[in-house]
Amino acid sequence: MSRTVIHGGLVVTASDEIHADVLIEGGRIAALAAPGTDAATSWSADRRIDATGMYVLPGGVDAHTHMEMPFGGTYAADTFETGTRAAAWGGTTTIVDFAIQTMGRSLREGLDTWHAKADGRCAVDYGFHMILSDVNESSLKEMDRLVAEGVTSFKLFMAYPGVFYSDDGRILRAMQRASGNGGLVMMHAENGIAIDVLVEQALAEGRTDPRYHGDVRKVALEAEATHRAVQLARVAGAPLYVVHVSADEAVDEIAAARHKGLPVFGETCPQYLFLSTDNLAEPGFEGAKYVCSTPLRPREHQEVLWRGLRTNELQVVSTDHCPFCFSGQKEMGRGDFSKIPNGMPGVEHRMDLLHQAVVDGHLSRRRWVEIACASPARMFGLYPKKGTIAPGADADVVIYDPGAEQTISAETHHMAVDYSAYEGRRVTGQVRTVLSRGVPVIEDRAYVGHAGHGTYLPRGTCQYL
Repeated sequence: MSRTVIHGGLVVTASDEIHADVLIEGGRIAALAAPGTDAATSWSADRRIDATGMYVLPGGVDAHTHMEMPFGGTYAADTFETGTRAAAWGGTTTIVDFAIQTMGRSLREGLDTWHAKADGRCAVDYGFHMILSDVNESSLKEMDRLVAEGVTSFKLFMAYPGVFYSDDGRILRAMQRASGNGGLVMMHAENGIAIDVLVEQALAEGRTDPRYHGDVRKVALEAEATHRAVQLARVAGAPLYVVHVSADEAVDEIAAARHKGLPVFGETCPQYLFLSTDNLAEPGFEGAKYVCSTPLRPREHQEVLWRGLRTNELQVVSTDHCPFCFSGQKEMGRGDFSKIPNGMPGVEHRMDLLHQAVVDGHLSRRRWVEIACASPARMFGLYPKKGTIAPGADADVVIYDPGAEQTISAETHHMAVDYSAYEGRRVTGQVRTVLSRGVPVIEDRAYVGHAGHGTYLPRGTCQYL
């Protein structure tokens, strides 16, 4: 059984910051000990990693990715192989992706399709949520079976009529089922019926540029849908997780629900914390690079999101990684913003951008690890196997250089997409070495992993309930 010792670093988890050496044995954390103690000096090892001056972090858990996702006549550019490799470069060692039920087909068929995409191709570990597109008696029964098998979360959409959209009755039925089987309903909360009216009107008036994508997807329509989702969950007696929260009024709805003691949770994404409608309005067609849903908001929303993360009104930062190349994919929407594939690349840069937030004073180090590692692991039934550095946990460990400076660029990133949403942004902090279950995937800024190392993770139910 191989043994690795990481010595000299500052171990940072959601609850502690301690100078400790870490012993890894058989792919798991075996022990922590203060440097120089008899316990630490007695450890023999096949490999020793010097982390002096570095942070020793649990691997990141990105609970919202879309590898190879079909959308608008094309597919997200990252495969499970390229996407999980890029995740590893950025210190993320677990992703939870979305399997999609096709309208008129079973949940099982959709899940099997996504297993076939991912099996043997992932560089890091992975699990699946289930997108519930067709709520009926058969799919409701299937929810029970999937929860028992470890697919314990189900995403529904109040947006995208004719594609993923569910009306309030179907949403209520799915929530009622989740309240009985322990599943967690994830909600894309935008009033898609009203948005489609505004899209039609904008195009008829000649407002076709990318910036109008943000104009028609009103803050009020995110807030209204969030409120409605909360009330439906309240009636059903079910927990609710609102994905990609982008606007101050939506945060207010989640906060109000939580203040009532309701099991309501919220996620935001780096694009809403670091980008804005200024990017959507970039000249020419450049704004298409930043088209995603929910959309980017004016800058004044960012401080509300940061405050929500500090006060735990928002619990998780995921990426909603859904990359489409500018050339040939985003360009499908020239002359009609509604045809621009919705999604942005981000799986590689989440940990670094959030460390920059620590440098800038938005977050503490422990809160950084909490929202990027521990909370998503707890939310989706993976803790303490994932999300922490403690005896018995998987040895998903990131050696992080907090003083390194880097410039984010499409020229140097590892995602299979031809632009960076953060092109030219300088950040402080960089991953040096990444272990996945004790096996090096990134070693001194070199990729040493391989497709097929990553294993599928059946998940437990939400650990906040």
